[in-house]
Amino acid sequence: MLKTVRRAFQIDDIRRKIFYTLAMLVVVRLGSQLPTPGVDPTYIQNFFESQSGDTFNFFNAFTGGSFEQMSIFALSITPYITSSIIMQLLTIAIPRLEEMQKEGEDGRKKITAITRYVTVLLALIQSTAMAVGFGRQGLLVEFNFVNAAIVVLTLTAGSAFLMWIGERITEKGVGNGISIVLLINILSRVPSDLTTLYEQFVQGKGLAQGGLAVVIIILVILALVVMTVILQGGERRIPVQYSQKVQGRKAVGGQSSSIPLKVNTAGVIPVIFASSLMQTPVVIASFLGRGNGTGIGSQILRGLTSSYWCNPQYPYYSWGLAVYILLTVFFAYFYTSITFNPLEIANNMKKSGGFIPGIRPGKPTVDYLQNILHYIIFIGACGLVIIQVIPFIFQGTLGASVSFGGTSLIIIIGVVLETVKQIESQMLVRNYTGFLNSKGNGMKNSFLGY
Repeated sequence: MLKTVRRAFQIDDIRRKIFYTLAMLVVVRLGSQLPTPGVDPTYIQNFFESQSGDTFNFFNAFTGGSFEQMSIFALSITPYITSSIIMQLLTIAIPRLEEMQKEGEDGRKKITAITRYVTVLLALIQSTAMAVGFGRQGLLVEFNFVNAAIVVLTLTAGSAFLMWIGERITEKGVGNGISIVLLINILSRVPSDLTTLYEQFVQGKGLAQGGLAVVIIILVILALVVMTVILQGGERRIPVQYSQKVQGRKAVGGQSSSIPLKVNTAGVIPVIFASSLMQTPVVIASFLGRGNGTGIGSQILRGLTSSYWCNPQYPYYSWGLAVYILLTVFFAYFYTSITFNPLEIANNMKKSGGFIPGIRPGKPTVDYLQNILHYIIFIGACGLVIIQVIPFIFQGTLGASVSFGGTSLIIIIGVVLETVKQIESQMLVRNYTGFLNSKGNGMKNSFLGY
């Protein structure tokens, strides 16, 4: 990876793209420090301190701390992420969108435009909920229509601007712009999290106890990173053989290929779906100023909050962890089933003369792919659950609450690996282009007699 980055800086075109990306990320972090007009800057900080759970920590990590500071980027790109997921699901459910996706570049541009509109709509809804829900509780310096409208417009504009920055990074930078914006937000929280771990487990302890704590923290983080890398890079390759065809006096075809099936086919989507579904009731209760009582409703809300899981003082609240695991596995199967169609793949192979060795074309191929897919999804879902549960165990038993949990690690490693691959592909394309140009110039010079 370091070798790839070093080689990339030696190429003028790619170096300019990297510097452009870094400049855009600086803008993102500067905007994260600009306060929203009409907002009491101490309200959200006091709100976080008063929360017994970590309902909003997941959202705050995605915004790079902008939500806690209530800056103009408080919504970050979460509306765009939600919009992209919704459009991806609707593309499967609505035939018109599916046809649009198959129209090529023009169809993708139309879907991208619709995604932008949905993003702005979601940002309006989220910012309105925050301005009204928190505004009545003291978020606004003076709760009235004008101040609430300013907050709504500011947060919506900030989210739209981040979406624009992500698209510019994709177009003029190293690519994968939205993911890179999300990555820099998550990484910005890592130093403060490490400081929290140091103050909680190392500071004030003896040399032996403090040193042991440092070793354990490093080993746990390294173990999570290694498991995440293995999960993200693991794949099952299904061999495909193409039959030979005789055209004239020549035999064409007969090539061997493979279908790569990633172990973590759904990526981080199942975790986001499961977390969002469980946190929605808690967020709504927070907006309404409820959920801190002793009734059955408050107990259910605590069971949905991850800070109460695996806690020896509240063992009965760990039922929420079991629900979370079941939801993660369910959404892993659900999301993969709507994005990966074995029947379509089998038909495409049959049309091009391809077949899986030992498996007959048609329905046997579909059944074979379906069985392999179910097996892989189960392994990937188990991997996601393990990476997610380990931080919950340390959080519940030791109180080690940090933002770079399993979800953040999967995003960080996935985006870094994907960005490096894109840089390598750009370098490869440039080398091919340079080779063809030099070859063409050589042929031209030879033809002219030079």
